[in-house]
Amino acid sequence: MAQGNHTMVTQFLLLGLTSEPKLQSPLFILFFTIYLITLMGNLGLITLIKTNPRLHTPMYFFLFNLSVVDLCYSSVFSPKLLIGLLVKKKTISFSACFAQHFFFLLFVTTEVFLLAVMAYDRYVAICNPLLYIISMPKRVCVQLVAGSYVGGILNSLIQTCSLLPLPFCGPNVINHYFCDTNPLLKLACLDDHLNELLLVTFNGTISMSVLFIIIISYVYILFSILRMRSVEGRHKAFSTCTSHLLTVTLFYVPAGLSHMQPGSKYSLEMEKVTAVFYTLIVPMLNPLIYSLRNKEVKDALRKATANNSFVSCLLIKVTPIS
Repeated sequence: MAQGNHTMVTQFLLLGLTSEPKLQSPLFILFFTIYLITLMGNLGLITLIKTNPRLHTPMYFFLFNLSVVDLCYSSVFSPKLLIGLLVKKKTISFSACFAQHFFFLLFVTTEVFLLAVMAYDRYVAICNPLLYIISMPKRVCVQLVAGSYVGGILNSLIQTCSLLPLPFCGPNVINHYFCDTNPLLKLACLDDHLNELLLVTFNGTISMSVLFIIIISYVYILFSILRMRSVEGRHKAFSTCTSHLLTVTLFYVPAGLSHMQPGSKYSLEMEKVTAVFYTLIVPMLNPLIYSLRNKEVKDALRKATANNSFVSCLLIKVTPIS
């Protein structure tokens, strides 16, 4: 870092989750396990959907892309967090910090839009089942997913580019385990309320718009389910909807708490706690939620396991002979 009246920050120091040395090793084991389960779960679901023709439907196409986003999303934070738990000096360069900030916003915004797309997909499937194939052709599905990524890129570009011109002349200590917007705003030498307003406006508008779409979709879905005469049909509809609603709740509540309030009025300690849920826990839980609660996914997994001769041999060996 250069010295003088015009000292500018060239790297940041990440404080991480805790400064207590005794907690470093247990936390490393915990988050390494979480990251490993996240990689295996999402890669497994991606492979299963890609290789099973029965899962080549709009719902699973969106779930495929949700797993891709979760896989990339968790990889933005986990490696740096794990390294930080092993070393004493948790530094990150200026360019790497803003790159992490960019990809963080890209994937978090894309995931939010994908959750809205998945709610719309369930609305069409349950409320207009006879028109589902016509209403959700492959072209429309691709456009909806592409639109989610474009929305994520635009939001990330706008917010990251609004931070870059700010002067960072010290201190350079980020009270977080990654380069989030609020901690970076606190380090800027200029008290810029415009960026705080931009943060609240963009994140608030996107979050509220998506939440409105999801709520309206599920209001119509609920009325359609209540009108169903078939008990089996109701159960199947509730099963697919509860998986999505659980994912929305687990992601939306902590993410909303972290990014819908101005940085000057928000507790960074509280933000670190909530951030753990939507950056590390949710990407791990999503494939488990959709696998354990979805009959088609479970059937596809059983079929894939049955077709694997290695796994089959192991099952034969451990099965006792009567």
